[in-house]
Amino acid sequence: MKNDVKATDTIYDITEKYPDTINFFVANGFENLSNPVMRRTLGKTVTLEMALSMKKLNQEAFMQKLSEAIEQATPDPSAGLAPMKKENGGDIRIEGVLPCPIRLPLMEKFESWLEAHKETLGYTVDYDLKSANLGLDDVKERVIAANGNADLLSDLYMSAGFDLFFDKGLMGRYGEAGEFEDISGLDQINPDFDNDRISLKDPKGQYAIIGVVPAIFMVNINALGDRPMPESWADLMKPEFENSISLPMKDLDMFNAFILHIYRYYGEEGVEKMGKSLLRSMHPAQMVKSHISKGDAKVPVISVTPYFFASMADEKGPMRPVWPKEGAIISPIFLLARKKNRDKVKPFVDFLYSKEVGEILSSNGKFPSTNPLVDNHLKEGQNFMWLGWDFIHNHDIGELIKTVEQTFYHAAEKEIL
Repeated sequence: MKNDVKATDTIYDITEKYPDTINFFVANGFENLSNPVMRRTLGKTVTLEMALSMKKLNQEAFMQKLSEAIEQATPDPSAGLAPMKKENGGDIRIEGVLPCPIRLPLMEKFESWLEAHKETLGYTVDYDLKSANLGLDDVKERVIAANGNADLLSDLYMSAGFDLFFDKGLMGRYGEAGEFEDISGLDQINPDFDNDRISLKDPKGQYAIIGVVPAIFMVNINALGDRPMPESWADLMKPEFENSISLPMKDLDMFNAFILHIYRYYGEEGVEKMGKSLLRSMHPAQMVKSHISKGDAKVPVISVTPYFFASMADEKGPMRPVWPKEGAIISPIFLLARKKNRDKVKPFVDFLYSKEVGEILSSNGKFPSTNPLVDNHLKEGQNFMWLGWDFIHNHDIGELIKTVEQTFYHAAEKEIL
C-alpha cells in the first residue's frame, strides 16, 4: 500500500496513522517512542526530518525503509502483494526468505510475473517467502520433520546463509544424496563473481547463487583517536581494537558467514582475535547510528555491517564506510532446486535469474547480482572474499559453524545478549 508519509510529518502523526511503525522506530534507535506519553508530547513537536537529523541518519534511506515497514504491515490486496504466503496444495512449492530491503519490489515483480504466466504454466504453485528478519526457524523445522524423506521437501528454496543448506542435519544430507541441481542453465555468471579471484559457480552443479549480501565495516572517526585507520579485516584483529568492535550477531546468517570466512582465511587464531575485539552485539540497522553514546556505554570504534546498511550512514556524520582490502565478506543468496520437478521449477528459476530481478537485487538493495547482464556498478577495489567451493565441500559446514562459534564466544568472555 502506498503511504503518504512526508519528512515534514510529526512523529506523533506518523505513529498514530501507522501504529506498526512504533516498533520500527524503536528498533532503529528511537527507544523513547515505546513510551506513549513521549509520543503524545515530544512526538507532536518533532518532525521526522528533525528526528533523523538529530540521529544523523540518512533521510532518503531511512524513509525507504520506513515505507517498506508500513507496506509490510498494511499490504494492499488490490496490488496483489497481500499474500507472501499461498498454501492451496499446489503442484510445486517455493519457500525461503528474502532480504528485507528488496522483499517488496521482488514480491511485486513475482506476483506480476505469476499472474501473467498462470495460463501458460498449466499448474499451480504454493509459496512462502518471508522477510529475512523473520528468520528460518519454520523452514528448518519442516526440513527436520521430513526426516530423510525428500518428497516432503519444497521444490525450490531461496535464502542467504550457510547453515540451512549445508548442515547435514538439515539440507546437507539431501545435497549429498543428489536431490538438488543447478538448473539455471548459465555457463557463465556475472564476471564480478567469476574471475581469477573468485568463482561462485558450484563445480558439482547443485547449488545456484543469484546474488550476495556483502559485509564491510564502518569506522567511527570520532572514536578512532590516534589509531591508524583500519583498511582490512586483518587490521580489525590488532590489539588496539580489542573490545571496540560491534558485530551483526543478531543477523545470524551474516554472522555465520563472517566467522566462517575469518576462520577460512585467518584460522582459529583469527576467530579468537575477533572474539577479543567484540564490544557489542548489534543488529545491522543499529550500526549506522552506533556512534551515538547512551549513558556510560562505550561507543564502538568499528561496526561490521552489510553494505546496504553502511550505505545509509550520513556522509556528514562520523561513520566512514570501509571496503576491506581483502574484499567484502559475502553471504550468498542461494537458490536450491530439487531435481524431481525440474520442468515445473525451471520457469521460476529463470525468473529469479532474470535481468529484471538481478537489477532489483543490485540497485535497490545493494546486493550484487550474479546475472551476467546486470551491471552491479562496483568500483575498482570492491572485490569479495569467498569461502570457496573446495572448502565448502571438504568440510561439514554445520559442525564447523558450531565449532568456530564456541571459539569466538570463549574468546569474547562475555555474555552475548
